[in-house]
Amino acid sequence: MNPNVELKTMKNLSILWLSVALTFSFPCFSRAQGNPEGARFAREGMEAAKNKDWNKAVDAFRKAAELDRKQAPNLIAALQQRGAAYTSEQKFPEAIADFSEALKMKPNDTGIYERRAYVEMKMNDLDKALADYSEAIKLSPDEVRYYLYRGYIYEIKGNVKNSMADTEKALKLDKHNAEALSRKERLQKVQSMNAPAAAPAASKSP
Repeated sequence: MNPNVELKTMKNLSILWLSVALTFSFPCFSRAQGNPEGARFAREGMEAAKNKDWNKAVDAFRKAAELDRKQAPNLIAALQQRGAAYTSEQKFPEAIADFSEALKMKPNDTGIYERRAYVEMKMNDLDKALADYSEAIKLSPDEVRYYLYRGYIYEIKGNVKNSMADTEKALKLDKHNAEALSRKERLQKVQSMNAPAAAPAASKSP
């Protein structure tokens, strides 16, 4: 694979990561009034989150969620925030653990699959990243970027057929997508180079 292409794609992934890494909110704090002790832990978690003390925030929201199930979304958000912080610090196993715990509580969240896949790619665990993008595609089959990133992984693994299939799907959803058009052209060149030579024409009998 062209190293310049790989660098550009990883740069795009990094930009995407930065755009989503710090966008989590804590949706249930104001509504969690059913359990006084749970609400107290939630307040502690919120204060820790404001100070970006993610270890304390996760611990507090976990305690709150054990007492009041309405706090689970706050715990999920805190886990993602800590996972993002771990990713920025290149503590990839810790980030994977946080995203995996969040997914256990919210298995239909494509964003968490996407963030975990990004970390898995940074760890060069391409098969797991493929699996996570495949799950994201199942949940959001019309999201172009999931096909682009899965197609990218297939390409660097040398699976031209599957990379082309994902590229074609991306173009079906967005026919002017520059990345998909560039990849299709690149893959077509690889296919033509790998195509078997035509059999020589049979000679005619005199």
